[in-house]
Order: sequence, then structure tokens, then C-alpha cells
Amino acid sequence: MRAAEELAPAPAISAEDVRAAARVIAGQVLRTPCAPSQVLSRLTGAQVWLKFENFQFTAAFKERGALNKLARLTAAERTAGVAAVSAGNHAQAVAYHATRLGIKSAIVMPKNTPFTKVKNTRELGGEVILHGASLGDCFDYAEHELIEGRGMTLIHPYDDPLVMAGQGTVALEMLEDAPQLDTLVVPIGGGGLFAGMAVAAHGERPDLRVVGVESAGYCSAYAAIRGDPSLVRNGPTIAEGIAVKTIGRHTLPIIRAHAHELLRVEESHLERAVALLANVEKVVAEGAGAAALAALLADPARFAGRKVGLVVSGGNIDPRLLASVLLRQLVHESRLVSLSIEIEDSPGFLARVAGCVGNAGGNIIQVHHERLAAGRHAKSATLEMLLEAQDENHANQIVAELEAAGFVVRRQTGGYGEFE
Repeated sequence: MRAAEELAPAPAISAEDVRAAARVIAGQVLRTPCAPSQVLSRLTGAQVWLKFENFQFTAAFKERGALNKLARLTAAERTAGVAAVSAGNHAQAVAYHATRLGIKSAIVMPKNTPFTKVKNTRELGGEVILHGASLGDCFDYAEHELIEGRGMTLIHPYDDPLVMAGQGTVALEMLEDAPQLDTLVVPIGGGGLFAGMAVAAHGERPDLRVVGVESAGYCSAYAAIRGDPSLVRNGPTIAEGIAVKTIGRHTLPIIRAHAHELLRVEESHLERAVALLANVEKVVAEGAGAAALAALLADPARFAGRKVGLVVSGGNIDPRLLASVLLRQLVHESRLVSLSIEIEDSPGFLARVAGCVGNAGGNIIQVHHERLAAGRHAKSATLEMLLEAQDENHANQIVAELEAAGFVVRRQTGGYGEFE
């Protein structure tokens, strides 16, 4: 990674390629808003603008690159149709715009792809082919059965110059709407969004700081630049959209040339970012879509005082996962508190506990009597209680009220059932 004044020309695309892509897709994808956030600015110490790519019809930036590629197909390629490999946003983007343009699309997805994503892709007009257990299996099938067998054209999710140029139009819009920005923070999976945006941004403003963000478990660009593949740890992540094990062949040289920094964010910061976007901005972001904000939350001092543009790259998160993330954040913020309270198993004790909680202004959500645990006296019981509090100080006040009344209270410290 090099300073802006030392940047080499982009090896795969130029700033003019991105400007040409902007002309091609104009009016066919949403020109999403880029708006300042007063609350996030106050929380992070930076002046924060958000680019809401989750407002696109398919709820992600992927439409830009897919459309730019589809629009450049020859008549023969349109007739033969297109193939794509994806378990998420790219699948829906290709299916939607191919159908809109009258082009047949076949999307290969792993067999374990969530049903909702399969259903959405089919409803957008794509022929969904479920094959194999991984995207690698899907790419093999697409190459042999669709590209070689049917003569279809591959619309790669990131490692294609036309796709990269289409994604880069995000940066052009951001700099038009917020020319005061001095830093762009962009999530990196395969690198198509970052590559396109970095080339476009430095074509307009060579001094602009462009920072890439990867999931700590899938830091494929950082690992490639360091020459250490073992840095990619894999494992579960809520940022499935950037959980890419190997960086793109075309995108890596651009990342190497244009990235001022590559940051890696842990799951806790991704979860907090998803929750903050929901609670503060009232928008739904997937884990990958919240990665840029997660980088600011992980190290606010790095961005303090800067005018920072963040890309909210997508909003396709499973509702159950979103609910889990939001509840976990309530626990983290002590707005949901689990207590274990020792009581005498006699009439009136539950009412006394409830009275203490009520006097302290807490709200009881759930109560469970535990009477049968080994080692417990037959005349005693434990109340396992889930409470709603305002914040950490209020939770401590509730505990103090109970202890003042003579109860022995243990508070949850980690996972459910782990008490101090």
C-alpha cells in the first residue's frame, strides 16, 4: 500500500471506465442518498456521511456492476444468456437486470443456500441451479455446464473490469454529493467494490484517503499483500457478503496500489454496527453492509476529526439473524439483564422480588423458578429473571435494591446461564 502521490495507474480499469459506467447505468439503478449522520459523528468523533446502497431495488450495490456488464454484451451473448455464481446479492442483481433487459440468466448456488435467497432469485427471473456445497463447486459447474455447455457468458461477482467499473460509480456519486469528504471507508470481499471506488475516487481526488475493511476471519486482501494465507481463518461471520477466501486476480493489484490502509474488524464490532444503523439511522444493514461503520467503532481515534464517507453496501440480512444481533446488543448495553436470585420457596417471596424491581424502575420480562437443581435445599429456589433496564447504571441500581432487601443476586456475565 502506497501514499496517494505514489499511486500507479490502475492495471485493470481507469477512472474513465468508471465514468463511462456511470453513463451506462444512469436511470437504471437508484442514485442512492449520501447523507450526514449527526449521531454517528458524535459517537465516533469523525464527521460521518452514509451512502445507502441498501436502498437499491435488490438491497445492495451489486446491481451497478452487474448492469454495466450486462449492458455491454453483444447481440449473440444476449441471445445465449448469462451465468452467475452467488449465494446472495450478486445472484439477485444479475437475475433482476438480466430479466429486465430480456436476457436469460442461470444462477448457480450452493445446495445449502437459505431458501429465502433461492426464492428471491427465482422471483426475479433467474433460473436457479443448486449444486455442490461451496461456491468453488458452483464455479466448476458453471464453467463446464453453462459457459462451455450452453455458451453462456459469466457475470463474475467481482473479478471483472466491467463489474468493477460499475461498482466504482458509488464513489462518483459520493464525491458529487459530499465533496468535502477526505476519507472513504469501503468493505472488501472479493475486492470489486473497493477497486472500482478507489480508482474512481483517485481519478477525481488523488489526495483522498481510501480505507478498505475486511472481516477479521476473511482478510483475503490483507493476507495476499502480506503473503501469508494462514491469516484467513475462515469460520462463522455475520458478514457473509465479504466472507471471501481468495481476493480477485484483477482486484488485488488495485487494492495494493490504492489502499491507504486495510483494516480487519471482529464480529463484536460488526454486530454493534448493524444494531447502531437500525437504532440510530432506522435502516437495515447486513453484516457486510455495516463493515465500514464497524471499522470506525473499532478504532475511532484513527478517524477522529476526518470527514468520512461510509458505504452501507447492502441490507440483505436474515430476519432471525437481525433479531439475534439486536437482542445481543441490548444485553451488551445492559438494557436486557439476566439475574439469578436466591429465595426461600415460600409464598410471597416472588412478590417481594417483583416489588424491589418495580421500585427501582425495572421491567420484568421473564421469570423461571429453579427448584430441582442438585445440591439445592428443598425449601429454597432460584429465580432466573430477565429484566429490562435503561442502561448499565440503572441495572446496577436494580441489583442494589434487591441486595438491600436481603437477596443474594448473581448477574449474567457471558452466555446464557453464565453468572458471576
